[in-house]
Amino acid sequence: MLVTLIDIVHVAVCLFLMLVVLLQQGKGGGMGAAFGGGTAAQVFGGSGAGNILTRATAICAGIFMLTSVSLAWFSSSGDRALRAKMAIEEKKHKDHGTERKDPKPAGSAAGSGTPEAPKPEPTTK
Repeated sequence: MLVTLIDIVHVAVCLFLMLVVLLQQGKGGGMGAAFGGGTAAQVFGGSGAGNILTRATAICAGIFMLTSVSLAWFSSSGDRALRAKMAIEEKKHKDHGTERKDPKPAGSAAGSGTPEAPKPEPTTK
């Protein structure tokens, strides 16, 4: 449940971060000019939207990094749990002496898939 929540926050912050970065007015004007960059000075005051968008970018980038690291940690925790479980099972088998052993050596006829030839009966006269 926690991973699902972090996934949702991660995707939402990612989309919002893309929007905020595209709205920033760079040296060439960027998408901010296309969406009415001149009106940003009227809405946000004389300094424009630069400070607000810069702060929003920094906050979104921080949240994006935190959710990325969290999702990576949760993803690898399943691998750690599996390795720990395998180690416990191995130890349990060794402690009880129930290691798998082949009943016949590897070169025997039982492992080759061909039936054994019948043994000759001893002859008595």
